[in-house]
Amino acid sequence: MFALLLTHAYLPFAITFVVMIGIGLIEAVGLGLGHFDLDAEGDIEGHWGLLDWLGLGGELPILIWLTSLLGCFTIAGIGIQQIATSLTGGPLTLVLAVAGALIVGGSLNTLVANGLARIMPGLETTVISTDELLRRHGTILEGTARRGAPARAKVVDQHGQAHFIMVEPHNDTDAIEQGQSVLTVRRDGKLFYALPDTDPLLRSI
Repeated sequence: MFALLLTHAYLPFAITFVVMIGIGLIEAVGLGLGHFDLDAEGDIEGHWGLLDWLGLGGELPILIWLTSLLGCFTIAGIGIQQIATSLTGGPLTLVLAVAGALIVGGSLNTLVANGLARIMPGLETTVISTDELLRRHGTILEGTARRGAPARAKVVDQHGQAHFIMVEPHNDTDAIEQGQSVLTVRRDGKLFYALPDTDPLLRSI
């Protein structure tokens, strides 16, 4: 099977298979890249019909949905080429095979994604408001946070779910380096302000 995937007729599906495995590994190690939405200033009351059809209307994380889509595309593509070979003696051209796989795989993924959303009810119980990320410890991931120059930070909520936020120092003169721990103390919209763990105010926390 692996030798078959390396042939020209199966190349697009081999590529999507590798990408699917990579995304699956990212989600498995818990980097949280499928949970960027912080619920901002309120919940969306309804969903577009197209998103519902695609399986994105629920609480399914985007990376799980994308992994499912790539898997369905790969399976559909391999199946189409196998059927074409058995009927005509050779695989379809890449254009026809990819087009067919997009249609069949996309339709199949709708069923799979909606099914996954129904069997993962735990996701619905971990939705929090943005304010619940206040007074929580986090870590600066990239850059140095200075007043007027926020840096990206990772904060873990009470459910153990990672959230990625932009942080500036609470004090004008502070500079919080990459890798340093902080405590979020206030926010202005989507921007959070934090104290470094070395701040004397945090020694009793």
